[in-house]
Amino acid sequence: MFEKTNSFVKLLIVLINKKELYMLVNKAFTRYLGKKALTMIEKDPEKGILQAINFVNPFIKSQSTRQYLADTKRALEDEKSSYANMVRKIFTELSPATRKSLVNNFAINGLIYGIAKTKKLKEKHGFNFPWVILMDPTSACNLKCTGCWAASYSQKSELDLNTLDNIIKQGKKLGIYFYIYSGGEPTIRKKDLLYLAKKHHDCYFMAFTNGTLVDKEFADQLGELGNFALAFSIEGVEEATDFRRGKGTYKKVIEGMNNMKQAGALFGFSTCYHSKNVSQVGNAEFLDYLIELGCKFGWYFTYIPIGKDATVDLLVTPDQREYMYHFVREMRATKPIFLMDFWNDGEYAGGCIAGARSYIHINANGDVEPCAFIHYANVNIKEVSLFEALKSPLFAEYKKNQPFNENHLRPCPLLDNPEKFVQIVNNSNAYSTEVLHKEKPEEIYNRTIDISRKWAIVADKLWKKSKNKQEEDKKAFVESKV
Repeated sequence: MFEKTNSFVKLLIVLINKKELYMLVNKAFTRYLGKKALTMIEKDPEKGILQAINFVNPFIKSQSTRQYLADTKRALEDEKSSYANMVRKIFTELSPATRKSLVNNFAINGLIYGIAKTKKLKEKHGFNFPWVILMDPTSACNLKCTGCWAASYSQKSELDLNTLDNIIKQGKKLGIYFYIYSGGEPTIRKKDLLYLAKKHHDCYFMAFTNGTLVDKEFADQLGELGNFALAFSIEGVEEATDFRRGKGTYKKVIEGMNNMKQAGALFGFSTCYHSKNVSQVGNAEFLDYLIELGCKFGWYFTYIPIGKDATVDLLVTPDQREYMYHFVREMRATKPIFLMDFWNDGEYAGGCIAGARSYIHINANGDVEPCAFIHYANVNIKEVSLFEALKSPLFAEYKKNQPFNENHLRPCPLLDNPEKFVQIVNNSNAYSTEVLHKEKPEEIYNRTIDISRKWAIVADKLWKKSKNKQEEDKKAFVESKV
């Protein structure tokens, strides 16, 4: 039976390469892949995922995706590894709908079908197509956190339901199946977001949330839907979280996490590390506590001084940033949770991923920005198509200059290479998207140039050491195969 199945799949692959049948067969093929892979994993989470990787790998054309699957397989082959433990938790603690959506929507549609399609479009048209779109349903928020990028926008802006729906429709035609909501506080629009998740049941959604509006009813709905995850913003223990986000916020975050855990819905945490909280968020015991609460992933961001009233006092020192560099890597190797550091993981992403290289940001006013922290644009999504927006001069400048530094531990144009930031904004004639204060790029340059130079000294040492280790690991791997 299995041999017959493989023969059928090989036939599908041949058909996929026929241009006139590409769309019809490719969609059917990805659904078939997802169904088979999920069956294998559900039957035996530990062994099934290895079988699923072996099953789909022959049909993956992207070299980077094949490498990612190979690395994942190697990590999972050690049953005691953190990756193996993480997979066990995902397929034993999450709802059936969530497990299904992770395989079908996120992995198959997003990682396999989607990335392959955006790569072809890039080759055809000569500009970048993102893998994920970050968009703000509303700029309104029930909190006012220090250093939040949304604080620089009007509190009255929003993307109406039709606009959000249209962005997703256009995105799917371009191979984009992953959509992240930020804000403002996106769960203020929870009714609309649930509607979109139901309508676009082939996509995967996530929202960054302060957690204060995640009640039991909302969590239960997410568990039943399966294709909508939450990232709770948390800054450490109660005192540190309430310091940036307001008194009582921490307790509401924990309550929201408990609601999500009971519903079997996927959730994780998002934390902004700054000069006042590194010792708390970069703490193994605190991470263990978040894992115990049910977090399956974590996003680490560093503080960025944007907006009229931004203070440079919260910028991490080079020593603190280096500490987080080592901390995240150590925790990733030992804890059953998927962790990402938006800045310090630049060495894995090949530098900056913004400007449609991997993602874009559409703010609540509709301005299409290269990044959530870069408040400049050339176009508005309410006036142009998504395809046209991706051709904007600002995005072209990003593509022309990426990576912004040969040292991928200095990936960001704003924080690590502010001279490049000024250059790309001015060369593209981009306008400031801030409402309260139209910042010139030179103003931001003045805030970050000093810390960028100090970080460069530390980052260059780390980069050299990392490159040497990669060469040693590669040599050892080759020798092990001889």
